[in-house]
Amino acid sequence: MAAIEKRTGTDGATSYRVKVRLRGQPVQSATFASLSKAKQWGTQTEAAIREGRYFQTVEAKRHTLAEAIERYEREKLPGIKTAHNRRPLLHWWRNKLGTVTLADLTAPAINDALQALALEPSERHPDRPRAAQTVSHYRQALASVLSEAVKTWEWMEQSPMHRVPKPSLPRGRVRYLSDDERERLLLACKESANDDLYLAVLLALTTGGRQAETMGASWSQIDLNRATLQLEETKNGSRRALHLAAPVLALLRARVRRIDTDLLFPSRVNPKQAVDLRQPWEKALQAAGIEGFHWHDLRHTFASMAAMNGASLPELAALLGHKTLAMVQRYAHLSPAHTAKIAERVASKMMGGGAA
Repeated sequence: MAAIEKRTGTDGATSYRVKVRLRGQPVQSATFASLSKAKQWGTQTEAAIREGRYFQTVEAKRHTLAEAIERYEREKLPGIKTAHNRRPLLHWWRNKLGTVTLADLTAPAINDALQALALEPSERHPDRPRAAQTVSHYRQALASVLSEAVKTWEWMEQSPMHRVPKPSLPRGRVRYLSDDERERLLLACKESANDDLYLAVLLALTTGGRQAETMGASWSQIDLNRATLQLEETKNGSRRALHLAAPVLALLRARVRRIDTDLLFPSRVNPKQAVDLRQPWEKALQAAGIEGFHWHDLRHTFASMAAMNGASLPELAALLGHKTLAMVQRYAHLSPAHTAKIAERVASKMMGGGAA
């Protein structure tokens, strides 16, 4: 219970010392110049202790956001596959709000920081503001830190992130090669001075694999007899196998394996790292006369071709390694002929024209 003791100082000033004693909990005390404030603090503190909120609030006042980020980088980041991408985002938050205690870290402060970030020029395109997707990555990086502070370390009672709105993201970009563009690009890659480019592009184009999945592949993942490239660790954490088409298999069988590395596309400088194909890739695009096309669009091309050849959304999700249909919904409009046939069969069944 809260006990209030009236005190008079040597200068004649009156103060009120409050002590809150609850069985099994340490005594909490504070001094106020006003009796009403003393009573209010005593009531609120007693209620917070009974509900288990008080000591978390005290803990939140002891730690700054910078401390939380440093602990996250030390304990959690090493186990995250995309740590090299997340680290710069965490450093940005530490510079922006690192001195703020977790108790004082509010949703408006975080939102103001994100809005300011959105107005900063893009690193890749200085003439444009940062993309909404980039801002979303910064928000998620901070949310991960604060989630640990709440659930694992018990430094906070709750995270303010649920009151920070997510940036509105544009519809997913779908750029895929036309038949003519595909032929020109493959020819340019085949004529490239780089020995890895044609196989790397063909592998990405015919499997729909992500760049990290195909460029980081090793020979131990490849089964030439079963025509598969086994992915043990994917972006969404599940295993899946990529089918190797006949042209890719032929190139793999003819490919000379290096004895100093197991990587399929090792760098000539450092065999433990994958080769950097940015320059030969850009030259091939230029030689083929193709504009506005990125490496990731090879994956879009694979998915778009699959959709236009009748693959359903669940089939696309399985091919691309997505756990939900949300990410493949963008390809739905590419298979109108396939969906039209289904609609015709359903209509025919309803009208008594045969089995669906």
